[in-house]
Amino acid sequence: KFMNYYDNNTIKELIDRKSIRVFTGKKIPNEIKEAILIASVNAPTAGNQQLYSIIDVTDQELKNKLAITCDNQPFIAKADLVLIFCADALKYIDAFKDANCNVREAGVGDIMLACCDAMCASQNAVTAAWALGIGSCYIGDILENREIHKEILNLPDHVLPVTMVVFGYPTDQQLDRKKPSRADLKYVVSENKYNRLQGEELREFIGQKFGRDDYENKMQRICDFKYNSSFSKELNRSVLKYLEEFKYK
Repeated sequence: KFMNYYDNNTIKELIDRKSIRVFTGKKIPNEIKEAILIASVNAPTAGNQQLYSIIDVTDQELKNKLAITCDNQPFIAKADLVLIFCADALKYIDAFKDANCNVREAGVGDIMLACCDAMCASQNAVTAAWALGIGSCYIGDILENREIHKEILNLPDHVLPVTMVVFGYPTDQQLDRKKPSRADLKYVVSENKYNRLQGEELREFIGQKFGRDDYENKMQRICDFKYNSSFSKELNRSVLKYLEEFKYK
């Protein structure tokens, strides 16, 4: 039987949600902000440990700095709500030591698990916000410029800022803007084992997302402006430095 996904409001919100980068300037009421945060901290979490911390950026000067350090994106400074979701392996290390446990050094598996927790929390926040009429945009650039961000956010070792999300009420233009298409399930979901897309399947996958014409030039532009870009190289440098904090000694 065919299911109309839009009959279920939760599924409808998940499908309709899109990135919003232009805001009206209307303030988000405190009770709405609290609802977003409550939804966030009720996300799935490994062993109910909540291996993350959330930085609520309320200082306008700090927002202005982040708009520059996160790839010069002025709309960050104009967002009414800015949340930074940090994978946090430190709080349990501190708790273990406080309880006189024989604690080992943290490893990359610990921070990867914490990253999963943090992203689950961020997605709950994004979904809750959209359901309440508030748009949002993920800012992965918070992972860049490690040394600067560690200083301005007072980040100790073993805490990694996985993502930043900016929130605000969308303008009519942003609401009317068409959401970029997503690929069919067959190009993303495989059964029991990984399916490597090749040849025509790759072209169909890319075509569904970005259009079927001019495949080679499209791929060259994405490669140049995303994969081979200076910010992508900085991202890799910065993340490697973070991960070095989790090497066994």
